[in-house]
Amino acid sequence: MKWQTPQQLKQLLCRLVEYPSISGTEAEISLAKFIAEQLRAIDYFRGNNEFVQLHPTGDGRYFVTALVKKAEQVRDTVVLISHFDVVDVQDYGMWKDAAFSPEELTKRFYEQKQQLPSSVQADLEKGEWLFGRGVMDMKCGLALHMSLIEQACHGAFAGNLLLLTVPDEEANSVGMRAAAPVLVEMAEKYELTYRLVINSEPMFARYPGDKTNYIYTGSIGKALPGFYCYGKETHVGEPFAGLNANFMVAQIASELELNTDFCEVFDGEASPPPTSLLQTDLKEEYSVQIPHRAVALFNLFLQQKPLDDVTDSLIAAAKRAAKRIEKHYDSEASRFAKFETSVPKPILINVFTFAELRKKAVDMFGSKKVEQLEASVLSMEAAKDDREKTIALVDRLAMLCKDFAPMIVLFYAPPYYPAVSSGSDPFVQRLVAKLQKYAQEKHGILLVRQHYFPGISDLSYVGLQQSFVSLQTLTENMPIWDCGYQLPLDALAKWDVPMLNIGPIGRDAHQWTERLNVRFAFKELKEWLEYIVGETFVK
Repeated sequence: MKWQTPQQLKQLLCRLVEYPSISGTEAEISLAKFIAEQLRAIDYFRGNNEFVQLHPTGDGRYFVTALVKKAEQVRDTVVLISHFDVVDVQDYGMWKDAAFSPEELTKRFYEQKQQLPSSVQADLEKGEWLFGRGVMDMKCGLALHMSLIEQACHGAFAGNLLLLTVPDEEANSVGMRAAAPVLVEMAEKYELTYRLVINSEPMFARYPGDKTNYIYTGSIGKALPGFYCYGKETHVGEPFAGLNANFMVAQIASELELNTDFCEVFDGEASPPPTSLLQTDLKEEYSVQIPHRAVALFNLFLQQKPLDDVTDSLIAAAKRAAKRIEKHYDSEASRFAKFETSVPKPILINVFTFAELRKKAVDMFGSKKVEQLEASVLSMEAAKDDREKTIALVDRLAMLCKDFAPMIVLFYAPPYYPAVSSGSDPFVQRLVAKLQKYAQEKHGILLVRQHYFPGISDLSYVGLQQSFVSLQTLTENMPIWDCGYQLPLDALAKWDVPMLNIGPIGRDAHQWTERLNVRFAFKELKEWLEYIVGETFVK
């Protein structure tokens, strides 16, 4: 076997990392083909060629599946999921040319360690760490899954193993959303009963300096709420004759940024607070007209809270911001009026959801005109990404309804990751307890269970733990829902499997100091994964 020793696994990992598979690049496609080729070279798959497949995602990319059937009559199956795309490497600066060459980068860091942060220098001294984009997030997990598949090909486990590795996890999860219906079809075609899904995303520190070892029984959810602000245009020489949308959106940012009222605490686990991911006005060129249209998007993590409650909280925040804007405007207009002996005019800001704004547009202009407008926008913006299309749709609809300005419109942009957890599943609870005991007795390592993997993962698309009705507030307020973005809801309802995330120790995900503890990954973690797969098939 070629992927079993620590040195063999390190070599495989380096080969995977050498593909600069940044989301949306040609290398992402090339790496999918390389993975399939490597798997097809195993004797088992030479005799069962149909069990390794490249599946199109519909946008030129592919995800890979590799099925190892223990025997024709065996149904119990463990699914191993991973992603092979990575984020960009602009942050590497002077080391950018070596970002995808782990051994070279690690060697250069040793030689220039005085230029590195003290925490990185401390890890370098231990000699257990490998640096490079994707080493921990998450090509190490993929390498270990390929190792498990190789073992299964040689009869190591009592059940079936199915490897699934996908593109685009770092962007829109196109790969996993495309894979869910395929896994449902594969279960029917090959008579599989999915017993457990294992992801191997790296452990995430809960706070700076956290060295706890975690196992996760679910994955945190994420929504991307947006606030569109439409003020009133005016010349900069007459600012009180209008309302600057940049000021409006700044007040919303002040209301939401790091607001811990939006944190959820479940069984001692706190979700991170919201933070801004985009904030801009929508002027297309410089002029001395004030920006009267602006937008902001916020990352919002989810655990247990229903989307209706989330939407209500966001609307309440927008209304607080609106009141603050009105008060500030009135106060400053009154003060300025004393200089000019004029009479200031008060402003009143409307707050709507996108669904409410769209209904107003339909009531005023008819559904046919609104649908034509939306189709026109989507056609013109076809080359842009999902966030840009969403903002363009809200913008055009708001301009159609500008009589309601000044206004703030709440909407949702893709992607959406449902919060999922198998923490209350008795089968998962037993597996976690067994692994905790095994890790303590075999390796002297305390393994702490967490309900939610905090880094966002494709586990969000394993099953559907919310009803279709509960998703309505999301779908009706997401302008491009079913117009380029959707979840395979029917497939997710059928693809409902217990899950675990068991991954490597790493540091600094999405940073130029991203690194992997290779000794732990290819010894203890490898044994943990082998153990948990074996225990899954114990009756």
